Amino acid sequence: MADDSKSFSKSAIGSYAAVGDSFTEGVGDPGPDGTFVGWADRLAVLLSDQQEEHTFRYANLAVRGRLLDQIVEEQVPRAKELGPDLVTFCAGGNDILRPGGDPDDVAERYEAAVAQLTSSVGTVLLCTGFDTRGMPVFRHLRGKVATYTAHVRAIADRHGCPVLDLWSLRSVQDRRAWSEDRLHLSADGHTRVALRAAQVLGLEVPADPDQPWPAEEERSPADVRRDNIHWAREHLVPWIGRRLRGVSSGDHVEPKRPDLLPL
Repeated sequence: MADDSKSFSKSAIGSYAAVGDSFTEGVGDPGPDGTFVGWADRLAVLLSDQQEEHTFRYANLAVRGRLLDQIVEEQVPRAKELGPDLVTFCAGGNDILRPGGDPDDVAERYEAAVAQLTSSVGTVLLCTGFDTRGMPVFRHLRGKVATYTAHVRAIADRHGCPVLDLWSLRSVQDRRAWSEDRLHLSADGHTRVALRAAQVLGLEVPADPDQPWPAEEERSPADVRRDNIHWAREHLVPWIGRRLRGVSSGDHVEPKRPDLLPL
């Protein structure tokens, strides 16, 4: 795994705002109150452990389904206004997944947003794309995702940003890292991403995010086929339907934590 770590003192990050789409909102990792938890919330807890109790502040501005331009219009100005010590900026994935999505064009607009954030925020952590080779719906987009990932790393170099390299996180290639919809991480997948993000920020973490998964029983072809049929009926067809109707899962959804509040 690439070493994208950056050392901080334990008191360096006293506030954090997460910017992005469903990945950062935490879809696939449901909490007890009906909202999603996700890697960003889990990272916030790890960061808060470095501070005196109730002094760390956290906002999560991410909303599922948001395209890059929507994130830049709705969330980036709010993140700049809040002025936290750390912003995580994960955006552009939904643009790349859309037909005709051009990773070069998306990256150009992404970099403009990064420049805005780095001028106002102490540290901006950027996220690459996942390696989609094992994802049934998105494996044919692997080349586009790889191109965008290369752009993100180059942008990070130009602007001095640490990188959460999801492409090289091998543990999320396991199907157990993904929720039933196969589009979003599971609770375990979000946990592994949070641990890797904490490592990038120089924190000691309680577990290795890339540790091997426990062995599992081999599934029969009939079980695999039955699971695929269930997934297509319950998740793939509705997802395609929303795309055809121009409807987003994030329509009428508000950020779950729009202010910097103590944890």
